Order: sequence, then structure tokens, then C-alpha cells
Amino acid sequence: MSDEKCEIVFVYGTLRRGGSNHFRMAQARFVAEGTVRGGLYRIDWYPGLVVDENLGPVKGEVFMTDAGTIAELDDFEGSGYRRVRIAVVVGDGTGVGSVIEAWIWEWLGETREDQRIASGDWLDES
Repeated sequence: MSDEKCEIVFVYGTLRRGGSNHFRMAQARFVAEGTVRGGLYRIDWYPGLVVDENLGPVKGEVFMTDAGTIAELDDFEGSGYRRVRIAVVVGDGTGVGSVIEAWIWEWLGETREDQRIASGDWLDES
């Protein structure tokens, strides 16, 4: 990562460690595992997350990265997603979590309940 301002992102699908697109996170630094509130849906070979305080938790990972990587991820996610800020609960290893704010890419398309991933963990499904 360069010396420019760091950004915090939360990834929940193929960008996670072990995911098919994790290579896109090569310039990012893993920070912690975390959860957000929302519904996680199988869209195709990839997931979509819809922010919803009444659903969740959705499991994912927090990374620090730079503006260049953010721009690349915006391009990768495309017009089916929008980048928004969200509260992420990050565990500290003691069972107590702290809340941080991070960018996520929220799915904008339609979803069906039969597409919902009940576990909230894409890696359980893929």
C-alpha cells in the first residue's frame, strides 16, 4: 500500500480470503473478521448483500487499503452494486466486539427469499 490515506473495507463474498477473487485484495492488509446486519443472497456464482438491520449477521472480513484499490473494486463490482458505509462488529478475541465503520458493496438488484444464505457466510455456500 502506498502512503496515501487508508480506507477500511468489509468484504463478504468472493473477495474474502479463500474466495475466488481474493487476488484482487493483494494490495490490501487483512485487519479482522467481522459481521454486518443484512441479508446475504446467492445471485449467481457470487453473492449480494442487502443492508437490513432486521437481518443478519453476515460474516466477512475487514481490510485496510488505498484509494487505488477502492477504485479497482468499484470497477470490479460494477453497476449492480453501490459502495456504502456500514457499521461492522469486529471481535477482539475475547468474545467482545467493537464497532467500526467500513465501506461495503451493497447489491442493488432483486432478491428472492429462496436465494438467501441462512448462515450469512458465503464461504459455507461456495
